[in-house]
Amino acid sequence: MNEVAPVSYSQPVHRQVLLRDLHPVERPRERLGRCGAEALSDQELVALLLGTGYSGRGVMDLAAALLEGFPNGLSSADFAALCRVKGVGPARAAALVAAFELARRSAKPDSRPCLDTPARVSEAVPLVVRESRKEHLLAFYLNARSQLIFQETVSIGTLSASLVHPREVFSPAVAHSAAAVVVAHNHPSGDCSPSADDRDTTRRLVRAGELLGIPLLDHIIVAGDRFFSFRERGLLS
Repeated sequence: MNEVAPVSYSQPVHRQVLLRDLHPVERPRERLGRCGAEALSDQELVALLLGTGYSGRGVMDLAAALLEGFPNGLSSADFAALCRVKGVGPARAAALVAAFELARRSAKPDSRPCLDTPARVSEAVPLVVRESRKEHLLAFYLNARSQLIFQETVSIGTLSASLVHPREVFSPAVAHSAAAVVVAHNHPSGDCSPSADDRDTTRRLVRAGELLGIPLLDHIIVAGDRFFSFRERGLLS
């Protein structure tokens, strides 16, 4: 197979997003109450700290500008630098600095694996699954930072659109307030190229994720020490 550039599952910031254009249940405050803080993106969390934008610029767009304006991380920005950003000012700058300082003081080591690339998802597939003579479909449920919060074996046997129902993949995602899902399965044949059923199953899962607002980030096929990523190949559509 041809070499492809590696991809990351990190969530991009979205510019020109106005709160009034979002469905009420998809606004940051409502999503936090419904799904918990871990389900929110960095942009949504910053928007909650800011509260509002300013005339001509919504709070989501202001949050995006802040995240893009400090490439080394917003948590490293000092008070004076934040004050210079239009729409922030001393009060909001102080709130941001205080929030990040509280986070540093209360931080504890987080042992949850970060599955933010196809290679890391491939490594998370157990050896017993890689060597099995039956196909196993695994689902990895991630928070907004691509950390694993839950993992489940969805099915064992032949992977086909008729045997893998989106309900079985996304029910745990809803139950665990996951921000995104990655699925992976093995090919006992040793060939990690996707079959027609693999492609059909992926399309159905992508559509289901779009309807639920819990995106399918990737479908990984493993065979021995090799893997195939639908996202890397541009096949998530």
